[in-house]
Amino acid sequence: MQNRTPRIPQQPAAHHRAEFDAAFGAALGAVVSGARRRALRDGDRQIDTAHLLHSLIESDPEVRSAFDGGPQLARVLGYLVQRSIGYGLRWQGTVEDTGAVPVVPDAAADGWSPSAASAMAEACARARLLGRERAEGVDLLAVLADDRECRAVEVLERAGVDTGSLAGRAGQAAGWC
Repeated sequence: MQNRTPRIPQQPAAHHRAEFDAAFGAALGAVVSGARRRALRDGDRQIDTAHLLHSLIESDPEVRSAFDGGPQLARVLGYLVQRSIGYGLRWQGTVEDTGAVPVVPDAAADGWSPSAASAMAEACARARLLGRERAEGVDLLAVLADDRECRAVEVLERAGVDTGSLAGRAGQAAGWC
């Protein structure tokens, strides 16, 4: 008798970088867990910035309020949902790297794209500069929207989002301005 359970792609062991564990609380922890599940479901080896964006929008009301209304948010979610059925298939098997940080030879081993790892580190660093122990969703959204070369920005721009304005609104909500 054969097991009829569908094969689930395996992602390398999800070892968060040590600074992430200490720098994000339950809210961003849930975002990362959601992004990891999404990456696994999509058959991706790594969490990338589009996975993080999707999980942020689904789980954080403050992130959703940074967008310019419901129709814009619906367009962004539409692109993100289409990722696994065609739109993002060209990304499968590739490493997302914006050039902001050098590609680390074992970047895939920890389950993060270099761009996603860089975004998480930057969000945590900015929160610390503001005297907060933990980064929040709006910190991460502001960093993602400000990275002109990441997959999250590609999704946002295709959905008609002015990423500069979004980064500004999210940064303001995070207390950066």
